[in-house]
Amino acid sequence: MDIMLFHSVYGKRPAVEAAADRLRAAGHQVWVPDLFDGWTTDSVEAATAKKDEIGSDELLKRAVLAAAPYSERGLVYAGFSFGASVAQTLALGDEKARGLLLLHGTSDLAPNASVDELPVQLHVAEPDPFETDDWLSAWYLQMRKAGADVEIYRYRGAGHVYTDPELPDWDAEAAERTWAIALDFLDGLDEER
Repeated sequence: MDIMLFHSVYGKRPAVEAAADRLRAAGHQVWVPDLFDGWTTDSVEAATAKKDEIGSDELLKRAVLAAAPYSERGLVYAGFSFGASVAQTLALGDEKARGLLLLHGTSDLAPNASVDELPVQLHVAEPDPFETDDWLSAWYLQMRKAGADVEIYRYRGAGHVYTDPELPDWDAEAAERTWAIALDFLDGLDEER
C-alpha cells in the first residue's frame, strides 16, 4: 500500500520515523511529511502553541500539498492524534483513498461528507481526554452515515499518544497490539487491490 503518514502536534519525532520504518518493513511505501519544518517537542503545551502559531488552514494546506503528488495512486491516509485528524480530512476528500488508519485521534466531519465504504481503523486509549466516549460514539455514527466501514480498538489504561516510547503516555503492550492489528488491516487492503 501507499501510505501518507502524518505526525502529531509533537512534530516528526523519532517514533513517527520508527512507525514509518515498521510499515516499510511490512512492504508498504510510506511518505511522512513534516508539517512543522523540523520542529519537535515532548511538551503538550509547546506543541499546542506551535500548532496554533502555524494555524489550521496553513497546516491543512501543507498536508494537501504533501499528499497531492501521490493521491492518484490511491493512498491510505494515516496519522497520530492531530495527524489523524489531518489524515481523516484528506481521506474524506479524496475519492481515490484506499483506507484510513487513525492512531490516537479523530476529527469533525463535514455534514455532507460521503465515501464509498472507505475502510477506517481507529486505535485510541480508554479513557482518552481528547477522545471521550460521547465524542467517539457520535464520530462513529457520523462516519457510518458518511459511508465508511469503521473499526474501533480501545486500549484501557494507555495514555493518549501511547505508541511513542519517549512520551509519558507510552504503553508498550498497547503499542504492540495496535501495530499488529494495524498491519493486518493494511494487509487486508492490499489483498483488495
